[in-house]
Amino acid sequence: MNFKQRLLKELIFCSLSSGSSGNCYYLGNGFGSILIDAGISATVTRKFLKDIGVSIQDIKGVLISHNHTDHIRGLEVLTRKNHLPAYTTVNIWKSIFDRGINISRDCIRNIQKEERFSLAGFDIEIYPVSHDAPETIGFHICSGGKSITIATDLGYISKTAAGYIKKANLLIIESNYDEQMLLDGNYPYSLKTRIKSDHGHLGNHQTSEFLADNISGKLSHICLAHLSKNNNNPQKALQALKQTFSDKEVSLKGKYITVLNRNNPSEIIDLANQSTLRVSSKSL
Repeated sequence: MNFKQRLLKELIFCSLSSGSSGNCYYLGNGFGSILIDAGISATVTRKFLKDIGVSIQDIKGVLISHNHTDHIRGLEVLTRKNHLPAYTTVNIWKSIFDRGINISRDCIRNIQKEERFSLAGFDIEIYPVSHDAPETIGFHICSGGKSITIATDLGYISKTAAGYIKKANLLIIESNYDEQMLLDGNYPYSLKTRIKSDHGHLGNHQTSEFLADNISGKLSHICLAHLSKNNNNPQKALQALKQTFSDKEVSLKGKYITVLNRNNPSEIIDLANQSTLRVSSKSL
């Protein structure tokens, strides 16, 4: 069975890009495919999809988390050239339009926070997160008895966000900065303060502490996402996670841990069969 055939039968996740330079995630199942965010150019999006055996014509829609450039860079072209329907809240749409971005009107779809809707065979719920944008949302997505939670671009994990994170079999969670690298770096004090605030991003130890205190047996895959180019690296994010779990005497055995790449597609996670294709991380 080739990869294209597998996509038509199983629940597949692949990060096309994750980081402060651009974010875009792919999900596929037996009914269709969707994207989460469009933070890389439409040209690169189409190329990376082709690299994993997917045509842009296979995509049934894109979910948008907020209006920052690293999440909507390719959205205008995807709606204009590829007529790709885009889904987000009324407030986020307004914040996108306020930036002068021209989205094809027939591609605009409005969704409501904490209400469930269906797209391409996925049951999708959105929930609010705290970030320095007019409005930011996370996603909890179910298909075939499995679920994925996207929790990035948040300064802290609220009770609402925690509830969706704890439901996940596959968790995409932000581990944006190493606290010491941020402190020692050359960012101005005001920017460092914003990043560390409740409306900024999650640091490595914030993420690790939450996971160690709340990890569930149903969680099989943890993807550390949205790493800062200047204030983090994969080794520090992984080390923080492993050290925190060790300190708290919590086991990571059987969990697949991945740090998502900022420049290239990740390994492809087949959630239905608890496996990876193109493995770049190992079960711990």
